[in-house]
Amino acid sequence: MAPTIVPVETSAVLPKETTVVVIGGGIVGLSTALCLAERGVPVVVIEKGRIAGEQSSRNLGWVRKVMRPPVDLPMAQAAERLWSQMPQRTGDDCGFRQAGIAYVARTDKELAVYESWLETVKGSGLDSRMLTPGQIAELVPGSTGTWVGGIVTPSDGRAEPTLASSAIAKAAMAKGAVIVENCAVRTLETSGGAVCGVVTEQGEIRCSQVVLAGGVWSRRFLANHGVKLLTLPLVAAVLRTEPMDGPTDCAVGGADFSFRKRLDGGYTITQRGALFAPLTLDHLLIGMDYLPTLIAQWRNLRVSLGREFFADLALPRRWKADQTSPFEKIRTMDPPVNHALNEEAMRNLIAAWPVFAKARIAQEWGGMIDVTPDSMPVIGSVARLPNLTLATGFSGHGFGTGPAAGELTADLVMGKTPAIDPTPYRLDRF
Repeated sequence: MAPTIVPVETSAVLPKETTVVVIGGGIVGLSTALCLAERGVPVVVIEKGRIAGEQSSRNLGWVRKVMRPPVDLPMAQAAERLWSQMPQRTGDDCGFRQAGIAYVARTDKELAVYESWLETVKGSGLDSRMLTPGQIAELVPGSTGTWVGGIVTPSDGRAEPTLASSAIAKAAMAKGAVIVENCAVRTLETSGGAVCGVVTEQGEIRCSQVVLAGGVWSRRFLANHGVKLLTLPLVAAVLRTEPMDGPTDCAVGGADFSFRKRLDGGYTITQRGALFAPLTLDHLLIGMDYLPTLIAQWRNLRVSLGREFFADLALPRRWKADQTSPFEKIRTMDPPVNHALNEEAMRNLIAAWPVFAKARIAQEWGGMIDVTPDSMPVIGSVARLPNLTLATGFSGHGFGTGPAAGELTADLVMGKTPAIDPTPYRLDRF
């Protein structure tokens, strides 16, 4: 069962024209719309299902800088600033709390990775620091694990996925944005080779710019227009507990578990060391582009060939504007819960912090992740389709960086010099 999102009253009428159309009502698309609306730019967000119905409400809620690739740190640092401003921008509590994020290591090899990263990011203005076993015991008491050390960034934190996107959506609409749910964008319209609008199941809307923030659906949408986007779907298994007295407010990750305190007093928990990979045709078509990652991470992948493969095959890969699109056939991607992974997560966590043996599981769910070969998003233009900007492929990190990704995307759409260097995120890096 999917997490329950705070409902938002959106528009039932699709406008005939606007300046910017945003395809996708997740946190990145909504953050883009909020930035544009705050700057007085007319913008319409079109969502095939409900806002934040997929990745943006099913993630862990971490907002982190620790262990980010150095080139991705400016985005993460900007996100921290923007999350702290959300109460003023939205008038709502998105659950953002800077309670810290820590990673703990059982082996010297794990610890060396943290030490190497910390050395690499010296001079970046981070408050990250190494932890001794004694400091771990002070920060997260009650552990029976054997830790050789760890790393913590006290200014990192968390926000609530079921609250944040709704708050951002309401704020965007209050500034003039229009959001239309249950309306799939089928195709792009072009004139002279440049994008000039979109065709939806409810009709056409003309515009000057389009932003594609479609998450796991972006690859299929672009392929229909002859554009290759390297993303593959993976599934995370997540659970939440009922309110309980836990060991810390700091979010903690180990090699085979992670947990973070929730605003409701419970904990969100996952098996950090494992992702489920139900094979699809795309895994066969572009899997070799992921070879370095597969070699490095093969122990963390649980691969299966099952009904997902055939369900994916049944969805069209080419369609016209007057034909029903795949996005109308599946309004919300709702992968089944992988109970085995959640059971692993709880066993591993209880072995490390026995206090979680008293936890009562309130809910479990699955969440789809669109992963690029380097686990970095694609944000920027498409050479063969002028006036189209991509903001997709966030590889499981989109919620935490969503507000900053939205600001960067809005800057690119408006032709402004962005505060964040977009070069690491360009489409043609692959």
